[in-house]
Amino acid sequence: PAGGLGAPGARLKDTAVTGIRPAGDPVAVAVGAWLAAGHVPAAAPLLVACSGGADSLALADAVLRAAADRQRVAAIVDHGLQPGSDRVARSVADTLRRLGYRRVEVLPVTVDGPGGVEAAARTARYGALRALAESLGPDTGVLLGHTADDQAETVMLGLARGSGPRSIAGMRPWRAPWGRPLLPVRRADTEAACAAAGLTPWQDPHNADPAFTRVRLRREVLPLLDRVLGGGAVPALARTADLMADDLCALDDLAGRALREAAGADGTLDRAALAGWPAAVRRRVLRIWAGDAGGLTFQHLVRLDGLVTDARSGSAVRLPGGRDAVRRRDRLVLLDPADPSHGSTSQAGAKSVPPAPAVPDPPR
Repeated sequence: PAGGLGAPGARLKDTAVTGIRPAGDPVAVAVGAWLAAGHVPAAAPLLVACSGGADSLALADAVLRAAADRQRVAAIVDHGLQPGSDRVARSVADTLRRLGYRRVEVLPVTVDGPGGVEAAARTARYGALRALAESLGPDTGVLLGHTADDQAETVMLGLARGSGPRSIAGMRPWRAPWGRPLLPVRRADTEAACAAAGLTPWQDPHNADPAFTRVRLRREVLPLLDRVLGGGAVPALARTADLMADDLCALDDLAGRALREAAGADGTLDRAALAGWPAAVRRRVLRIWAGDAGGLTFQHLVRLDGLVTDARSGSAVRLPGGRDAVRRRDRLVLLDPADPSHGSTSQAGAKSVPPAPAVPDPPR
């Protein structure tokens, strides 16, 4: 789950380019459909992230064949989380070159920071891939090997954490610069594609370590759910993500309209104009208006919404960074700590509300 590379001695077969791929291979079909959707301009490079596991290896092979007329670059992120990770990264790079990639980059990263190993590794990985993509060109698409099984795990995590609709909507096939062509594909399909191509994927020991929540979801929770429901849990959860994503797009469009109606040229919000919209729309507008630069929680949004819907005057909500959202007459005003009028909030009759507790907000 953390994507670490590095079981000493891990290697891939040298017969990578000799396998026979069957017609109608789900991986090839999914990649072809994703490319045909035109997410990335035809002249722009495709950067394929490959750990050496079955999902990303099958993706790399399919992209090489489906996009023969495009610039294709492969990248392996070496997280350095296990002894010998550099040797595994070099082995994966050799396999990708034998497959036919003319440019293969190994990207060593340092994994540290908040949120635990999984979150820190993801941050480091995405940062390295983004930097490489930007060096290739502004329209470069970064292709990741997430499958329907990964999507189901993401939805389950979002449900269990109460993270809200954005988390339940899971991963999208395209959110620049990140592309996920294999979301319609099951993990078993990528394993079959590798076998047909003569590729032996690397088995990351982290993917069997029950210390990681995703491993327990994959090995314990989802199989149990399948048994209880009589099968089909993964496709059903993936379908839930697709349906939720459609709803979110509609709500985001409505929020854009509401913001245009309520926003003044001076950066304030017209409370009355916003009050008539449903809560889901109002809170999206308030998130955009407050900047959401970091640390904005669900409780912050609830209290901001109270400024719109509560008839009492003169209240304020303390936001991250020492900012205050204040209602003055019938408008919402955002005061920064450096604003000369910030200290006059109490003189205007506003009642300061203590900072909201740090309830995790849905990931965006």
